[in-house]
Amino acid sequence: MKLYISIDMEGITGLVDATFVDSSRYNYTRGQHIMTAEANHVIETAFEEGFSEVIVNDSHSKMNNLIIENLHPDSKLISGDVKPFSMMQGLDGSYAGAVFLGYHAMAARKGVLSHTMIFGVRNMYINDVSVGELGFNAYVAGHYGVPVLMVAGDDETAIEAESLLPGVTTAIVKERISRTSALCLSPEKSGRLLRQKMAEAIAGRDRVKPLVPPERPQLTIEFANYGQAEWAHLMPGTTIEQGSPVVSFQAKDILEAYQAMLVMTELAMRTSFC
Repeated sequence: MKLYISIDMEGITGLVDATFVDSSRYNYTRGQHIMTAEANHVIETAFEEGFSEVIVNDSHSKMNNLIIENLHPDSKLISGDVKPFSMMQGLDGSYAGAVFLGYHAMAARKGVLSHTMIFGVRNMYINDVSVGELGFNAYVAGHYGVPVLMVAGDDETAIEAESLLPGVTTAIVKERISRTSALCLSPEKSGRLLRQKMAEAIAGRDRVKPLVPPERPQLTIEFANYGQAEWAHLMPGTTIEQGSPVVSFQAKDILEAYQAMLVMTELAMRTSFC
């Protein structure tokens, strides 16, 4: 059996503000070590519970955060960008399950370092379903028939996961106080929890089903600023609501919707404040 792990950084225990997740800031190296340790707890448990192959996709920022020399030696790492499918690069139907590790809540919701892809996104929808990174990525997994077995992050991330993915196992490594503060488990205790929850998720993997995406999904993104919407609307095939920072794209499938989202958000980041 093969396991796919998409690992972000904002949902790792102890990482509560930008100083831990921005490579130019003073706590970033600490964040890398804690992130790599959390990955190893999940990887090792997967091997112990019968998985023969574990692929880890580094999914934060420039996607080169994990310390490969400290990573479990029997795992394989997808590192760096640009990746055509970003946080879900390398996934296909050969995997028995996926794990979302170090994930965070969507933008405009409570949660430690909550956001959706970029800070210019307020809301994102697939048809009428509100999604963040977690939900969108789960739809991509569902396209391949792959269930999301476990989601780890803060308590708000767990609520979001459980509302979208009935039967999913959640591991809460910190509890939100504000967007940049939390009650965190120590790395040692977080590691024990992740091992326990990963073993439970594998044992109960038959109870969680893939999140099947709609056949012809409409992607809708509400940006924070009309200028961001103007940039996103430069992508062919999009429509913009006049007088509103909302841009839509009718996709042929969820994979096209995902890549459209990547292009639209990259364009939107070109907006300046003056």
